Amino acid sequence: MRKQPSGTQPPNDIPAHPQRIPRKLTVTRVAAMRGQQLTKRGIASFQRAAKADGADKSGLTALTYATMANFALDAAIAVALANTLFFASATAESKSKVALYLLITIAPFAVIAPLIGPLLDRLQRGRRLALATSFALRAAVAVVLIIEFDTWALYPLALCMMIGSKSFSVLKSAVTPRVLPPDIDLVRTNSRLTVFGLVGGTIGAGALAALAAAIAGSTGALAFATALAIAGAYLSLRIPRWVEVTEGEVPATLSYHANTEILNSATESAIPPRRRRQPLGRSVVTGLWGNSAIRVLTGFLTFYVAFVAKATEHRPVQQAAMLGVVGVAAAIGNFTGNATGARIKLGKPSLIVLGCTAACTLVAVVAIFTDNLLGAGLATLVASGASALAKVSLDASIQDDLPPESIASGFGRSETVLQLSWVVGGAAGVLLPTDYWKGFAVVSGILVVGLIQTFVSFRGHSLLPGLGGNRPQHAEQEVPSARPHAPEAGKQRGTETQRMQRGTGDPICE
Repeated sequence: MRKQPSGTQPPNDIPAHPQRIPRKLTVTRVAAMRGQQLTKRGIASFQRAAKADGADKSGLTALTYATMANFALDAAIAVALANTLFFASATAESKSKVALYLLITIAPFAVIAPLIGPLLDRLQRGRRLALATSFALRAAVAVVLIIEFDTWALYPLALCMMIGSKSFSVLKSAVTPRVLPPDIDLVRTNSRLTVFGLVGGTIGAGALAALAAAIAGSTGALAFATALAIAGAYLSLRIPRWVEVTEGEVPATLSYHANTEILNSATESAIPPRRRRQPLGRSVVTGLWGNSAIRVLTGFLTFYVAFVAKATEHRPVQQAAMLGVVGVAAAIGNFTGNATGARIKLGKPSLIVLGCTAACTLVAVVAIFTDNLLGAGLATLVASGASALAKVSLDASIQDDLPPESIASGFGRSETVLQLSWVVGGAAGVLLPTDYWKGFAVVSGILVVGLIQTFVSFRGHSLLPGLGGNRPQHAEQEVPSARPHAPEAGKQRGTETQRMQRGTGDPICE
């Protein structure tokens, strides 16, 4: 028989490193080999998806891994605190105890959230370090939680976890435009991050955290959360250094033409970018109002169903089943909304946001009349799906409305508003009575007001001057001034006249 010459490659149909087959095959060994093979294929498929479209070269893959770690950490903390943080307050007979729970765990974030966006604009360097710090602080808090789990320190420590998670979300929104691959846009990039976070983070890590909790109780889940936080800090530092480059950025602002002058070709070169301001256009503001209303509903459902479940006289298994129904509905809706948003053409994102807000308002009203778990589950399904689709539409509006130098700041501003709206909904979920129809009646009233404001903003008006749609579709950059002089005011009024003659939008709101 002729020998194969040395140094030549084996035929293509023979693997270079064939899998070693044991002499004695058993069912257990065959199952183990098959499981190992499927695991390797799954990991390879996951890595290909994470690196697709040039994401590995742009830095998006590194941000994807950090985002998955954040989703995973949130899931692990939710599992660890499920039977303590939510239910301990739900069983309190006194309303004062529930109010104290709200004061310690939710209300402080309502004060902190509006400060995160402006802080991002001032943070010229160290955004990777800020992302890593949000994980490192939560790792330390998780360790303290293990020690102080049965004390009142549980509540402020849970607050720290919430602040860390929300801060990461805002920071991530500001970093994402800097790792954008050339072949995909921001809308699909954000959808990809969310889908990876849900599948690899919430579902995968949530299952592992539940297993750890079943074996070692809440301490096991917290130990797993600590490991996830450490891994998240490391993954955040793996994000490329170019996300730190912020030269030429112009901060975005929610307000419009309040004591400002509009830039022109003569003054633009003399004013540095950091002193300019980029107002958000009408479509972005419309998207913000609609998404804020939807986030109120999702925040409300996050807390409210847990309170209702514990307030019933059902057994613990039935209570867990109630939460499971709502949790599955939220997961299905979130995944479906992001997948739909990544595939459809977002030609008119404001109309999509308006439709999603109307759907959430309608399903909240339906939940009043059903007055049962079925209505709450249906509301969760619609709200989670609408929230994902409306957020994708808002991302499309920001990308279309803002110039490249303001997109990162615009994403940070919008995420801050949405997180604050979620906190308002969470507060309602804690304080409202545990009768389904009463809770959904109050939230439906909030959603109706939000729907009206979204509609009038879409039509170019506003219930709140300066914070609605009474502005052009694409606003020009401005320069803040403490008190405009008469010539500047005259120049601004002249610009208003020119704008109206061109038909670019409504009169400027003072």
